[in-house]
Amino acid sequence: MSHIPACLNPTEEDIQLLLSAKAHLGAQNVDSHMLPYVYQRRDDGINIINVVKTWEKLMLAARVIAAIEDPQDVCVISSRSFGQRAVLKYGIHTGAQGLAGRFTPGNFTNYITRKFKEPRLIVVADPREDSQAIREASYVNIPVIAFCNTDSPLEHVDIAIPLNNSSKHAIGLGFWLLAREVLRLRGTLSRKESWDVMVDLYFFREAEEVEKDQEAITEKPTEGNWEQTTEGADAAALANAGNWEATEGDWAEGAAPAADWAAEGAANSGWTA
Repeated sequence: MSHIPACLNPTEEDIQLLLSAKAHLGAQNVDSHMLPYVYQRRDDGINIINVVKTWEKLMLAARVIAAIEDPQDVCVISSRSFGQRAVLKYGIHTGAQGLAGRFTPGNFTNYITRKFKEPRLIVVADPREDSQAIREASYVNIPVIAFCNTDSPLEHVDIAIPLNNSSKHAIGLGFWLLAREVLRLRGTLSRKESWDVMVDLYFFREAEEVEKDQEAITEKPTEGNWEQTTEGADAAALANAGNWEATEGDWAEGAAPAADWAAEGAANSGWTA
């Protein structure tokens, strides 16, 4: 890669991550502006994205984001469910503003709205789904970085990152790589050290999968606690039983002999005389 410094070249692990996440598999249709990013077309009609171009655009986008002094001036947007978790995680790790879900019209143009924002840069997960945010950004001259598939429109997009944004793994990996590179350029993360944040945290998960995992986590310790509690209760019961026997023995030994109330009453009374 002659277009970027040697320190920014991808490692073999980075390329393997992109291929395993199927980030190179585009759509069957190709936009005319996305032709330079297409490597070839398969027999089944799927267009293959050039992974080298993807990495170069990721590095370019990261350098643009790192040049902004205040991280809060960067707004990350995703209307699609596949990218909402990645957007929120990216905002947490880099300090950017994450907007997950429906984009409210007027957020960038109408200052009366409650969620009015004036970012210096926006990053969108899909130019087609997030077209409202891109359109408003063009009205107020806000630069746009977008993850684009082969059939994505590039109108008002300043930096297009070619990626399969229809895959939850690919879009999550894209935001993870972007966040890691931004942290490295800011000096927060060293290039010699691996990032301790797993890429799985950026992947979209169904609500049913999350519930199953939570149930599996809560059931295991509960079973162990019930066994321990039962054993402890049995031991305590045995100990208490022994104490009661000892206590009864003490009471029996320390008790005074029973007095003959009838004899004492007859001796003290004078009725018999």
